[in-house]
Amino acid sequence: MATGVSGTKVVLVGAGNVATALALALKADGQQVVQVWSRTEPSAAALAQQVGAAHTSSLSELCPDADVYVLSVADAAVPALAPQVVQAGNPDALYLHTAGSLPMSVWQGAAHYGVMYPLQTFTKGRAVDMSAVPLFLEADSPDTLSRLSAWASRLSRQVMPLSSEGRRQLHLAAVFACNFPNCLYRIAGELLGECGVPFEVLLPLMDETVDKVHRLPPALAQTGPAARGDEEVMRRHREMLAGHPGWQRLYGLLSREIQSGRGEAEK
Repeated sequence: MATGVSGTKVVLVGAGNVATALALALKADGQQVVQVWSRTEPSAAALAQQVGAAHTSSLSELCPDADVYVLSVADAAVPALAPQVVQAGNPDALYLHTAGSLPMSVWQGAAHYGVMYPLQTFTKGRAVDMSAVPLFLEADSPDTLSRLSAWASRLSRQVMPLSSEGRRQLHLAAVFACNFPNCLYRIAGELLGECGVPFEVLLPLMDETVDKVHRLPPALAQTGPAARGDEEVMRRHREMLAGHPGWQRLYGLLSREIQSGRGEAEK
């Protein structure tokens, strides 16, 4: 990796949500995104245009002298792509992937490698302040970790090492904290749609719920009929969900989990 930040040449292998956020953060930091790869050339070209980089849809055409290669693709594609990226790239470069659920051992054949996992939800077209996104790092050696930490600290104020096992646990926790609630928001929106109420009426409630857990442990912030032990309200809710058996089962499971956590909140 080049010692001067402005001289660090980065290749992004991927052009999805995470790669886009990283590309824009790198550009904002004055680093050189020299190339973007994607299986689909239009996707590669679109992101490359945003950061003034070259683009390709062929791994054999990867820039051979970059300092850092960042692999940001679907987790299932990483094990097959990683060795091909190493074969095509600079043997002295640093190779990183951004997956939360995969070990760094996917980098077969690389001399310097690791992981930089950003703990955030990314969507194209929605700006994210990368400086506030925690970056969890792992590397093949203390020296590589030191170099990676210095580089990652240019992008985020929160940079910390974490093992592959710890990162898998973190990724699982993030699914519960982010992906599952968003699924519940969708269900709530569909329920409101059945009676002609706009989803936006829930936003202040959702915002207050998130704001509370900045100040209280989630167990103490829990409210609602299950937390109160209001069996009659829960019975009526389950009856109302008779036309949605999947949601009815989910309501029961979550209600029981909330009730089982009441003891923890009272300790």
